[in-house]
Amino acid sequence: MASLPRQTTTLTGLALGLVAFLCAAGPCSGSGGASVPSVVTEAFFNGIKSQAGDECEGKNFYTRGAFLSAAGSFPGFARGGSEGDGKREVAAFFAHATYETGHFCYISEINRANVFCDASSRQWPCAPGKKYYGRGPLQLSWNFNYGPAGESIGVDLLRDPDRVAKDPVVSFKAALWSLMSSAHQAVPRGFGATVGAIDGGLACGGRNPAQVNALVGYYRRYCQQLGVGPGNNLTC
Repeated sequence: MASLPRQTTTLTGLALGLVAFLCAAGPCSGSGGASVPSVVTEAFFNGIKSQAGDECEGKNFYTRGAFLSAAGSFPGFARGGSEGDGKREVAAFFAHATYETGHFCYISEINRANVFCDASSRQWPCAPGKKYYGRGPLQLSWNFNYGPAGESIGVDLLRDPDRVAKDPVVSFKAALWSLMSSAHQAVPRGFGATVGAIDGGLACGGRNPAQVNALVGYYRRYCQQLGVGPGNNLTC
């Protein structure tokens, strides 16, 4: 399934790239938060993926190693607050990824006929013959998201959107870009705030109560597994 259309400004993508560059040496990422490799253990990651059927396309695509490699490019992920705050951000990411991909079953959205090209976007023009349907853990969609995501992670995703479905590290980088561009700042306000943030600021992302409840259920489960309270404001 693909998440609803969301547009992120270029300035946000550039700012995140600058932060990642400046923090790469350590000062920004060395204080506060949680150690992502310690939190996202093999048991935690595979515990999610194991619920996908053996026939799933993502079964051998999504790996903990690819996730950790991608997370290394985002020093602000799960950092900056308390250890509990970091764990809640990890839980939030995997709750959204679980929902969007069916426990890492899907790499691309089911309906691959969707083009999702906003022809009015002059900054991120669609490449001829390319489709920008949902791909990856957070189902990156639309040319105006593929463009800045690719610019941030150093891959031309406008011309090669399929890279998100072929390279697991790029796939996780694109997903983490989505999170850091939108929901990262919303995490302190509660999991509910991340739902609308990821979907472009829409109230609850336009999702129905059953969908929101499913997301909250995943989030609660992962918080429990990570040994941290879920916090307040779980719904939006």
